[in-house]
Amino acid sequence: MAIIREAKKEDAALVFDFITKLAEYEKMTDEVVGSVELIEKWVFDQKKAEVVFIMKDNKEVGFALYFYNFSTFLSKPGIYLEDVYILPDFRKQGLGKMVFDYLINKAKNEGLSRIEWVCLDWNTPSIDFYKKIGAKALDEWTTYRLDNKAIIEFK
Repeated sequence: MAIIREAKKEDAALVFDFITKLAEYEKMTDEVVGSVELIEKWVFDQKKAEVVFIMKDNKEVGFALYFYNFSTFLSKPGIYLEDVYILPDFRKQGLGKMVFDYLINKAKNEGLSRIEWVCLDWNTPSIDFYKKIGAKALDEWTTYRLDNKAIIEFK
């Protein structure tokens, strides 16, 4: 049986381990410059994000990290799913749907407006899953980012 478990501060190293596994899958390991200490500070001490683990047979086999955003047009908060990752041996077992069930129930119970996330355009297994659960791609929107270097150099 699989369950969702909310992460605690003592799970910071495990959260960071899942982040590195996700980065390997996304071919972005060179972009991981965070640390367990930063996860402890920002996720658990400052509560800027929340993490849940997907548990199967008493073992963490995946994680999801999310935080609250806000829609000005709807005048209500929503959930932004930053990352969800399930170990390869545990995919296609309904665990991804379980994560979305958890987040959807959270959104319903808290009266939130929506759940949003981004997905790499080459990740067809995830894209197919998202379409299957009723998610719609926002093709008319382009994501922009000011990275840390751009923030520091901003004039």
